Amino acid sequence: MRLPGSVAEVRASESGPHIGAFFDLDGTLVAGFTGVIMTQDRLRRRQMSAGEFIGMVQAGLNHQLGRSEFEDLIGKGARMLRGNSVDDVDELAERLFVQKVVGRIYPEMRELVRAHMARGHTVVLSSSALTVQVEPVARFLGINNVLSNKFETDDDGLITGEVQRPIIWGPGKARAVQEFAAANNIDLSKSYFYADGDEDVALMYLVGNPRPTNPEGKMAAVAAKRGWPILRFSSRSGASPASQLRTVAGIASMVPIAASALGVGLLTRNRRTGVNFFTSTFGRTLLDIVGIDLQVIGRENLTAQRPAVFIFNHRNQADPLIAGRLVSDNFTSVGKKELENDPIVGTLGKIMDAAFIDRDDPQKAIEGLKKVEDLARKGLSILIAPEGTRLDTTEVGAFKKGPFRIAMSVGIPIVPIVIRNAEVIAARDSSTFNPGTVDIAVYPPISVDDWTHDNLPERIDEIRQLYLDTLKEWPHGELNLPDLYMRAKPAKKSAKRKAPAKKAAAPKGRP
Repeated sequence: MRLPGSVAEVRASESGPHIGAFFDLDGTLVAGFTGVIMTQDRLRRRQMSAGEFIGMVQAGLNHQLGRSEFEDLIGKGARMLRGNSVDDVDELAERLFVQKVVGRIYPEMRELVRAHMARGHTVVLSSSALTVQVEPVARFLGINNVLSNKFETDDDGLITGEVQRPIIWGPGKARAVQEFAAANNIDLSKSYFYADGDEDVALMYLVGNPRPTNPEGKMAAVAAKRGWPILRFSSRSGASPASQLRTVAGIASMVPIAASALGVGLLTRNRRTGVNFFTSTFGRTLLDIVGIDLQVIGRENLTAQRPAVFIFNHRNQADPLIAGRLVSDNFTSVGKKELENDPIVGTLGKIMDAAFIDRDDPQKAIEGLKKVEDLARKGLSILIAPEGTRLDTTEVGAFKKGPFRIAMSVGIPIVPIVIRNAEVIAARDSSTFNPGTVDIAVYPPISVDDWTHDNLPERIDEIRQLYLDTLKEWPHGELNLPDLYMRAKPAKKSAKRKAPAKKAAAPKGRP
């Protein structure tokens, strides 16, 4: 649906650099305030006294209560850094970005930025924060245009304790945007502005597509009165009490479901029947309680050919549960050794006869994969993330060879499961899941009959490219999934091959 404020709306919009897309930083692209992170780090490293910290907090409160101007607040922060090298402050900002800020970037906003870029719009990060806070985020998102406040420096590159004038805030920010638009032939009447703060209300009036994002106070009131579409995101704002309760309740359902599965296994005198009851029931129950909805394209491919090696892209702790919910039954899994002692994942793994791989010991890793291969030969499918670890990004990491060697050794197909939007459900290391909708594309089984050691790297690259293509151009409506799948270019059978693939593919070395 091309709702105002949606990625679909942007993708269907007029293209060209004459349309601007202006994004605020704190509270809009990033949850919370980046300036607070830097202040807390300086306090932790004893680079500022407790009195200075309290003074900064008071200055922030006075500004929020309207008792002081923004210039006073940003000036106080600049004076605290007087005498520091800009290069040193930039290095600190980059470190804090990697450690603290990158995980706070809203994935929903990241998608909007990319959608505007895909339409050729002129994307600008316009913020009242200082350049040291803004530029790391801009680089990460690929935004080349930045409007922000800057330190004044002396001839030696040291911060003087002042901020360059005019200050970019409120009317000053609106003026900077207008000047940028005029210099770059941008038509503001067709442009977009995403922001949350009251000081940006005036700028909202200047653009044809105002998009209040996580607004409060005056901005929210004006948006409601004017009928502006409001965007609200909670995926990086900290888990709400309701989400925490739902997550706890969902995980707690493991106990009664496991007890019921034990009963089923005893009644049927078949352990696998009990395990199947558990995996199919727990996955469905957990997602239903949390409020996670799955929109699946190609669901028929989940049962087209069993057993199979089901692979999925990995973003957070919800991904394995989502993939397990899809595969449902008659499967086991592979995980890293560190997860074996995890109270949730470790318990699930033991119930499912999963293999926990020691990445630092190639020989033990091979033994673990052999255990999985034996289970596959007995008819169990394998569920595994070929990236091997969670990546907090919309890109796809390098694929390890382990999953594909299993398929070749046993002679079973690869079934790619492409997951989109899972980062909205939870951040990389979050243990709390938010309600939301996750898009899934399940591709037809890919035969490995003519895969060999020689062409294995090429075949893996082709399947990884399938993930990249799908995430870049998601299938919609009547798009034929098998047609899109053909981009993977499955290997053609070769008459020259003498030995069967499963013998040529016996796993050797590190998985």
